Amino acid sequence: MADVNFKTAISPVSRENSHARPDPAGGGEDEALPFDLIELLFFAYRDFTGDPDDVLAKYDFGRAHHRVLHFVERNPGIMVTDLLGILRITKQSLGRVLKQLVDAGIIEQREGHHDRRQRLLYTTETGHALAIDLTRLQQKRLERALIGLPDGSEETIRRFLLQMIDPEARPDVLNLIRSPYDLKD
Repeated sequence: MADVNFKTAISPVSRENSHARPDPAGGGEDEALPFDLIELLFFAYRDFTGDPDDVLAKYDFGRAHHRVLHFVERNPGIMVTDLLGILRITKQSLGRVLKQLVDAGIIEQREGHHDRRQRLLYTTETGHALAIDLTRLQQKRLERALIGLPDGSEETIRRFLLQMIDPEARPDVLNLIRSPYDLKD
């Protein structure tokens, strides 16, 4: 599905109307729904992924390729089964994306040290360079977003994002991201 890119500025919605929308169930307006936060998350995600999308398009890659590349780069030697758990995609979808990344010389697969049936994934030199380029684009966007925020905002944002993750998945996510921060519920 193609993304729709707006070229015009989005006009601000008044605070009094930002939550007041018709209830889809027909029960009138629900003042408690945070439509502005939901929509801000959609737009933030669009732009956060949009910068790398432009680079990936040159390779005929998409966001699935980016996610695979990111987690292989961050976790050299990751097993395919572990990557499936992180991405929560089907084995067929991962297989298709991996084949394209391997064929392009971005990722390589190696046999496991103790079990030759295991497939361990690593970025190639080309893959490493691409992963770093994509990460720098997103890092710049994050830095721009953090400028001018009050001291401690970064920690608040980390806590907010962690709270968005299903509670049972949080320990695994924290372990995976190797965060030096003590983020508790």
